Amino acid sequence: METAVFPVETEERVKRRAINVCRDHLRRVMDISRKISQMVDSFVKGDRNSARELLADIKKLEEDVDAARREVSRELAEIGAILSSREDFLRFTSLTSEIADFCEGIAFRLLEIMERGWKVPTDIKEDVAKLSDAVFETVSKLRETIMTLSYGASKALEKAREVEAAERIVDDLYRELEVKIVNSNMSIPPMLLLRDVVQLLEEVADKAEDASDSARILAFTL
Repeated sequence: METAVFPVETEERVKRRAINVCRDHLRRVMDISRKISQMVDSFVKGDRNSARELLADIKKLEEDVDAARREVSRELAEIGAILSSREDFLRFTSLTSEIADFCEGIAFRLLEIMERGWKVPTDIKEDVAKLSDAVFETVSKLRETIMTLSYGASKALEKAREVEAAERIVDDLYRELEVKIVNSNMSIPPMLLLRDVVQLLEEVADKAEDASDSARILAFTL
C-alpha cells in the first residue's frame, strides 16, 4: 500500500505561487500610486484635461486592483491548508487594496478643486507635491520588501525598516502641511478638500507601513 507524501517542493511551490499573485496585485497598486503622483503634478500645473484623464485611469486601475485581489483569494483558496501562512497573505493584500481606495479619493478631490476653479496658494500646491513624492517613495519601498521575500528574512526585514523610515518622513511633511493649510487664507471649501487630500496621502503611507509589518511576518514563515 502506497503512502501519500507531500514533498518539500510542494510547499515551496505553493509559497512561490502565493508570493507571485501578491506581487502582481502590488504591482497594480504601484501603478495607481504612480498615477497619483501624476495627478498631483497636473494639480500643481492647473492642467484640468490631464487631471480628468488621470482620474478615469485611476478608476480603471482600481477595478484592476480589485480583480487582482480576488485572484489572490482564489489562488489561496486553491492552495488550501498546504500553506499555513495564507491568512498573512490575505491580510497583506487587504491592506494594499486600501491604498488603491485612498488613491481614488485623492484624485477625486483634487479634480473637484480644479473643476470649481478654487484658488490654492502655489507654495501649498508645491508642498502637496513633496508629500505625494514621499508617499510614492514609501509605497515603492513596500514593493521592494515584497520582492525580497524569496531571498530570506533578513533582506525583507531590512527593506521593511526602509518603509518605516520613509513613512516617518511622510508624517513630518504631513503635520507641517496640515497646519499650513489650516492657517492659509484659502476659502473653506478648498481648504476642507485639500485637508482631506493630505490626510488620505498620509493614510496611504500608513497602510504601506502596516503592509510592511505583514510582510515582516511573512518573511518569518517562508
